[in-house]
Amino acid sequence: MTTGSTGSTFPKWQLALLIGAPVAIGLGYLYWRQSADQGKGGDKLTKKKLAEIKDKTISLDGDDRSRSSEEKKKESKPLTGHELAQKHKNDGNAYFRVGKYDLAISEYDAAIEHCPTSNASDRATYYQNRAAAYEQLQNWPAVIKDCTNAIECNPGYSKALTRRAKAHEQLKDLSKALEDVTAACILDQFQNRTTLVMADRMLQELGLQHGKEAMKLKKEIFPSKQFLRSYFSSFNNDPIRKIVVASSEPKGFIKAKLLFDKGDYEGIVSACTEEIESSESESEYKLEALLLRGTFYNLIASYDEAKQDLEAVVELQTADKRLRSNALIKLASLAMQTQHDTPGFCFKYFTEAEEIDSTNGDIYHHRGQVFILMDRMDDAIADFERAYKLCSTSGIIATHLCYAKYRMAMQKKDDGAIAQIKKRFNEVIEQYSDCVECYSIMAQMLTEEQKFEEADGYFVRALNIESDNAQIYVHRGVLQLQWKGDIDEGVKLIKKAIQIDSKCELAFETLGTIEVQRGNLTEAVKMFDAAIELARTEPSLVHLFSLKDAAIAQINVAKNMGLSFNSFQPNF
Repeated sequence: MTTGSTGSTFPKWQLALLIGAPVAIGLGYLYWRQSADQGKGGDKLTKKKLAEIKDKTISLDGDDRSRSSEEKKKESKPLTGHELAQKHKNDGNAYFRVGKYDLAISEYDAAIEHCPTSNASDRATYYQNRAAAYEQLQNWPAVIKDCTNAIECNPGYSKALTRRAKAHEQLKDLSKALEDVTAACILDQFQNRTTLVMADRMLQELGLQHGKEAMKLKKEIFPSKQFLRSYFSSFNNDPIRKIVVASSEPKGFIKAKLLFDKGDYEGIVSACTEEIESSESESEYKLEALLLRGTFYNLIASYDEAKQDLEAVVELQTADKRLRSNALIKLASLAMQTQHDTPGFCFKYFTEAEEIDSTNGDIYHHRGQVFILMDRMDDAIADFERAYKLCSTSGIIATHLCYAKYRMAMQKKDDGAIAQIKKRFNEVIEQYSDCVECYSIMAQMLTEEQKFEEADGYFVRALNIESDNAQIYVHRGVLQLQWKGDIDEGVKLIKKAIQIDSKCELAFETLGTIEVQRGNLTEAVKMFDAAIELARTEPSLVHLFSLKDAAIAQINVAKNMGLSFNSFQPNF
């Protein structure tokens, strides 16, 4: 739940916008949605309005209700071939308009029967119209079959692709649905709102499906030492870190604490388990062991086990209040990661922690970060101010307070307030000159103002303090793309991040987005797979699978349509 150097100040979907690289449909669509949300061209499209957009019945093709009197006279004469097929089509359209779909289908049958095979365009129309009638009857296999025939007659038939995508979606074949809507978006040059909304919905559904499946099979992966260092630095009142232990024959919690102090994290869970499973008379640090083991269970995505350990600490009312409030903060974090649709659980834990130990500044610091993620800047500022009063030596809290005030001032377009906040930010940097967070967030603020050279300077200063911080290399690599359009330098820096930290999820995801921009979709999928392997939460998995699924859909569409990858990158 930390920001800045740990990466979360760059929300992942916004990363693509920073790079300017629509990832297949996924980020191409997100770009469109962001533009619409901002009301470009006066057409503001809010998330609520997006949710209200429904797939409307696609109109019939060749629906000519205004034929000339000469054409109508011809109907009294015997018709053959093309003319007879057209008459049956027109009659079918008439039945369709009044809801007589079975009769419409019979007419379209006749139209197809009498249409010369050489008239591929007309045959495509008849198949597509018959599919529309089958759609009204919810005969989805028939819809798919007729749309397929229409597409074989007219490979660029966007309307038939869209209708077939809807039918595949109804039959829960989301991969095929996504491929069809991807092809339709490409043919429509990403200009058709209906297909874009469909694409977004299918990506979300497919990503959610794959993300849930992957979470059930998720293997325990230990985060990198840099990630763990950043995580623990976000706690100023960590009761475990403040315990001093020494032993010639360390075991149990004492062994775990010594490993923790050395940064040798992977043996901590087993050492804590040894303490917890020892007899009561031998266990001096059972609660501390539960808290530390629960913390690491959370960090390796063993969420059920983490919840059980942390709740065991909280439930013992005679326990040290510092242990209980720390456990509650971590339960709040766990709730954010596993119950992201119901943030009330998260705030319930924070409230309980505050009732137990209102002097623990970590409560307000971490809750303030949740408020930032929810775009509740007033609440974030109030919590950060309270946290800073309790932890005035923390450069991280001082930085986050400045950042929240900056976000609010930007939202209000208050230039005077922005100038004052930047002045205060410079004071914070001078006061906490060894705090990496100060430099990385200042760099982000300057990036948002397109002061790229200054931003790069702050990233360099951050790396002078923490040369093994892979996240900063990623952010600096992204900056090269924004600033100079220098893909080679950007990739070089991001690959440097992976050399430093082979578990840097953000680096693999970012490389994936760049490979999509370059048209290397197969390589992009490999990068997304690497990020998926490292992802710890279901929301992250859903997001990454959406990107991967979108890239795979484009690979398949390119193959089926005989296109090169670069030929259909949307141009925004």
